[in-house]
Formats: sequence, structure tokens, C-alpha cells
Amino acid sequence: MEIQKLATRSVVFKYTLPEWDLNLHLILGRRNNYLIDTGLSSQSVAPIQEYLGNNCKPLVVVNTHHHWDHVWGNHCFDDCCIISHTRCRELLTAGYWAGTLKKNVAYIRGDVKVCLPNLVFDDSLYFPDDGIRIFYTPGHTVDCISVYDEQDKVLNAGDNVGDTMREIVPEIETGGDIYIASLHKYKALDFTACVSGHNAILGHEVFDKIEDALKDQYINKDINA
Repeated sequence: MEIQKLATRSVVFKYTLPEWDLNLHLILGRRNNYLIDTGLSSQSVAPIQEYLGNNCKPLVVVNTHHHWDHVWGNHCFDDCCIISHTRCRELLTAGYWAGTLKKNVAYIRGDVKVCLPNLVFDDSLYFPDDGIRIFYTPGHTVDCISVYDEQDKVLNAGDNVGDTMREIVPEIETGGDIYIASLHKYKALDFTACVSGHNAILGHEVFDKIEDALKDQYINKDINA
């Protein structure tokens, strides 16, 4: 596990697995602390809890989308505010949890229990004391949300960025037009660092790269049709 400090108040906890990396993102706000995604259960978040130590500020947890590798550690913060999009909570049924645990048992790190978000929204949430904006950005999944730190100019785009630079375009569930609209939201923001679920820390140019790659995909699709 690698800990990387970004700007003045963002800390990224990077877990290296055989198939991919996993980033959990902590923002140390003035009023609240914010944890973006909870990873692969209790062992994933233990270093974050240790890092926070005696920090007594309330912790706000954000699930960027419903996929198992982003929510299995929710139960470690069941006394906290856990935020997601409305569709995310709808998708996190008991059947979904059971199915993902059975299918991905090799990835379990510690205890896993069902723990649903307890605050949902449709368009956006804003925490003015900390300059934290959480907003709806469908693409990789229908329930994707992103987090923008206005003070440090750090964006967390979840899995709307592909897992590697070679595969910079993620799997897109919503269709290209909806995803591109989310890319345009990102490009309108003033940020210097982009944290994603699995890739390296990237800059503002990442979304130009993704759009260019998408155009290439469409061109090749038309040629091969």
C-alpha cells in the first residue's frame, strides 16, 4: 500500500493488486473529513482509520458508484454519513452484495457486511465550509458521481477514467453521448490533479485524451462496419 499526499489536504491510499490498482481518496476538510470509496472491506480502510488517528472531525463517506470494489468497506463507517447517487442505493440490494461476494471472494480483505448509503441525491450536493462539491456524472455506470475539491483543485472522477493509460476509456454503461456530457462537466472545472478509482494521478489533459480515444473508436467502428 502506497500513501501519496496531494496538494494540502488530499491523501490517496493506493493498493496494488495483481490485476489492477485501487485508489481510496481522503480529503481533510476544515469542518469534515471526506473518504471517497471504501474498497475491499475492513482491511482496505484500516490504514485510513489509522492515518486519521484521533482526528475528531466528522467523516463523510462517498460511494462513487455501486461496484463492489468501491463499497465493500462501507460497514466500517456505519455511524457516518455515507453519500451516493439515488440509483446507487437502488442497485446495492442484498442480492447484489451476495452475488458479488460469491463471484469475487478472492478479493475480500477482512470483513464484509451489507451497508447502504444513508444520504442520496440526484443532481449535486455542496459542502460550502469545505468547498467540496459532489455531482452526478453518469458514464461508466448509470449511478456515477464525482467529487471536486474547490480549495485544492483536486477532482475525483471515480471509474469514469479507465484503469490504465493504455485503456484510458473506461467501460461505458450509459452510452457515449451521456458519458461525453460528463466529460464536458469535468473539462469545465479548474483542477490540477485528477484522482480515479484505478489509474495514476493525472492532470486536466486526461479528458482530452479520453475524448480523442473515443473519436478514434467511433472512426474505426465506422470503417469496419
